[in-house]
Amino acid sequence: MSDTVSDLVRIRLDLAYDGRQFSGWARQRGQRTVQGEIEEALRVVLRQEVTPELTVAGRTDAGVHARGQVAHVDLPAGVWAEHGEHLLRRLAGRLPMDVRVWRLSEAPPHFDARFSAVWRRYAYRVTDHPGGVDPLLRGHVLWHNWPLDLDAMNEAARGLLGEHDFAAYCKKREGATTIRTLQRLEWVRRPDGVLEATVQADAFCHNMVRSLVGAMLFVGDGHRPAEWPAKVLAAGVRDSAVHVVRPHGLTLEEVAYPADSELEARNLASRNKRTLPGVATLPSGGGAGAGCC
Repeated sequence: MSDTVSDLVRIRLDLAYDGRQFSGWARQRGQRTVQGEIEEALRVVLRQEVTPELTVAGRTDAGVHARGQVAHVDLPAGVWAEHGEHLLRRLAGRLPMDVRVWRLSEAPPHFDARFSAVWRRYAYRVTDHPGGVDPLLRGHVLWHNWPLDLDAMNEAARGLLGEHDFAAYCKKREGATTIRTLQRLEWVRRPDGVLEATVQADAFCHNMVRSLVGAMLFVGDGHRPAEWPAKVLAAGVRDSAVHVVRPHGLTLEEVAYPADSELEARNLASRNKRTLPGVATLPSGGGAGAGCC
């Protein structure tokens, strides 16, 4: 866009999608992606020659769903003034049925969908029913063909909470830290028998949620003791016994942001590369990234 920064308005988008038919969030040549679908829809309904570019809270992998995804886009002020009132309904008419934008709003100063986030919350759903998955839930629930011990899985989960280097549970990316603060990790068994994990952290590194779930399933079915996932974490290297479970059981449920007055400080903190106490400072870059799960 040729517009200066002062001529642009930052718009927050709250959205959801069924990830089964997408090659993830991020735009890829020749692939159907969530970002590609929304950006093309925006270009068409806003009648723009240049495709607007979205920044997202967390880039989800192929097959991963989202109920509470957040993104932002910078639009010329005149375009927003002309189209903003009707944009939500026009997007609903243009977008495919497996992706929905629920809310469009002018973002406060310093808002950044990625760097302003203070935490992301995911859910992973799995059933151990001997008959398999309810056919109506098959695109959102993993079938694990072994009985699962809920108490053992929650015991294992407690050993993973807090700030750690999660290198053992992440796909390493050059220049990016794997230090994260895992704020919440717990399992419940729903009335329908589905086991649901809630996984919340300030940020996630690539494959982190699905690797953690894979380790806890190994505990739940009796293949490993409850202390094993924490020992893998402490070792700091990928363990071949930790399986990255399939993506369709994973849903991004919610992204949280601080008060408007704290956005600028949060952006700066998120961009800093993290180290653990007593560890030498690493080169800058690769703070709380948008890559995930």
